[in-house]
Amino acid sequence: MRTEGDAWDIVTGVGLTALGVATFRALESALPDPLIRDDYAALFVRAAGEPHFLDILRDPPKIAGRPLVPGFMGLRTKFFDEFFLSAVAAGAGQAVILAAGLDARAYRLDWPAGTVVFEIDQPKVLEFKDRVLADHAVAPRAVRRPVAVDLRDDWPAALIAAGLNPDTATAWSAEGLLPYLPGAAQDSLFDRIRELSAPGSRFAVETAPTSAAAGNFANLEAKYFDKNPFGEIDPTELFYHDERADPAQWLHDHGWTVQAVGSADLASTYGVTLPELPEELEQQWQRPRYLSAAYDAGSGGPG
Repeated sequence: MRTEGDAWDIVTGVGLTALGVATFRALESALPDPLIRDDYAALFVRAAGEPHFLDILRDPPKIAGRPLVPGFMGLRTKFFDEFFLSAVAAGAGQAVILAAGLDARAYRLDWPAGTVVFEIDQPKVLEFKDRVLADHAVAPRAVRRPVAVDLRDDWPAALIAAGLNPDTATAWSAEGLLPYLPGAAQDSLFDRIRELSAPGSRFAVETAPTSAAAGNFANLEAKYFDKNPFGEIDPTELFYHDERADPAQWLHDHGWTVQAVGSADLASTYGVTLPELPEELEQQWQRPRYLSAAYDAGSGGPG
């Protein structure tokens, strides 16, 4: 359970969920025709040495008797990959990955020359990632600037100190982040992003499930998975379930043009044939959960 001001490394608390996500990216990358390639994900899992995720690499879980991959993590990852590449192609000269975890986009995407990628996360998480990639002599493909700060603290000041230019269009991402923030912290996050965003900035968000949806997913996980993908940890127990603004509505009201898609939409776009699943699992795929937004300070609500 969460506590006020809690912190973590890569094998505890919220950090352990980042390791789980890296495990699923590694599984996707190992497929004969993967949606995404993240050759660094498996390096992180093996370096962490966490027994459950090492087991997942060897023997992936099944859902309703079918393999968990393809698509389980590939769809989400590809959505954010394409978001960043589209944003920088449209003129965003800098990118900010909020709660970067073991995200390796600074190392694996084809960024235009000179693009600056800021990664914000807990100090121990970034230290682990830096050490693993340095041990394997991996160099970033962008100007990478890690920013070791808690998102509940004054991260805008740390980001500007690291070199963010608020007068330049920025590509922002909040992937798998919102459920781990209290509602007030989510609203504060959006306000701060807007304050730091020049016109032409873009923002990609994975929305938080409702309390009911989160609880229902935990039940479905126990019912249909042959093994818990996250081992002894239940990610929903790390979520905050208090009231919060609807991200799409908030962004619309504050000058962003928003588009929403669900996993099933992405599967159709990327040519992925999803396996037939029980109806209650199918409903999880249909829920709109990914937002991409473009900022125009002269439209919508206060800019």
